[in-house]
Amino acid sequence: MQSGKTGIILLNMGGPDCLEDVRPFLFNLFSDREIIKLGPPFLQRFLAWFISRRRAPKSRAIYARIGGGSPLKKISFQQAEALQEALNEHGNYAVSVAMRYWPPLADETIAQLLLAGCDQFIALPLYPHYSKATTGSSLNHLQQSLLRLAPTAPFTAITSWPDQNFYIQALADNIKQGVQSFEGQKVQIVYSAHSLPVSFIQDGDPYVEHINKTIAAVEDMTGQSGRLCYQSRSGPVQWLSPSTPQMLETLAAKGCKNILMVPISFVSDHVETLYEISILYRQQAAGLGICLKPCPSLNSNPLFIQGLKTLVLQQQGVLGNSR
Repeated sequence: MQSGKTGIILLNMGGPDCLEDVRPFLFNLFSDREIIKLGPPFLQRFLAWFISRRRAPKSRAIYARIGGGSPLKKISFQQAEALQEALNEHGNYAVSVAMRYWPPLADETIAQLLLAGCDQFIALPLYPHYSKATTGSSLNHLQQSLLRLAPTAPFTAITSWPDQNFYIQALADNIKQGVQSFEGQKVQIVYSAHSLPVSFIQDGDPYVEHINKTIAAVEDMTGQSGRLCYQSRSGPVQWLSPSTPQMLETLAAKGCKNILMVPISFVSDHVETLYEISILYRQQAAGLGICLKPCPSLNSNPLFIQGLKTLVLQQQGVLGNSR
């Protein structure tokens, strides 16, 4: 008999909590064939072990520069707590977090929600833009856990929300404040998204389409245009372009002196924002004579949390489906 308590599961990638976690985290990541196919299936885990062992020293050095680990779990639970508070007046909810490649994994989260009395579940990926490498992999992982632990529980998923109104408002507000920080100087807005292999898009992945939908909605609200590029590529396959370093080179050649870099596909601070944008690309820009300022991540921005709440209530039919 259902009690009507709904478990809201925020899905994210996860990250190493400390430097000792880096190698096993990378192993979990490279073991996922939905992200990258490493030879035939029977070799995936062996090759993942080899690659993670080889890459771990460099990755540990990077995480050491942002505090010795990823803040993603802490931020995700702060988002869950804020969403829980926002939903309390609307019904009987329990909000938690399940990570794809590092604890808490889906089994642990579902078990806790079942103990809390949840008998139905909604998955809310913290990826606004759908890709099989992020939302797709996380949902598959979660559904496998649900089949084991709660096979009869009703389950729905919010698969993408690239133009959710409160999310767009939060981005637009951050961009406006970022532009103002340049005190009237001419500034180029640059949207930096996590890269994907081109083959994903050729196979029908809507990731780029969703990112462009977000940018169009943001620019409609801010009245300012920007340029899109892609960061965090690795490996020999063809990746989405231009890369963020290539974009910086291009803009420098055009005489650009100020850049506001917006982490368009990330809603939480992690290594891509704290190291790549705030350290690596800022240093590259400075060497090119450009002042680069990063736009803040949304994290627990109240407008963003309002957007997550709206998505949940719309999914349950409590609110209409206007953005």
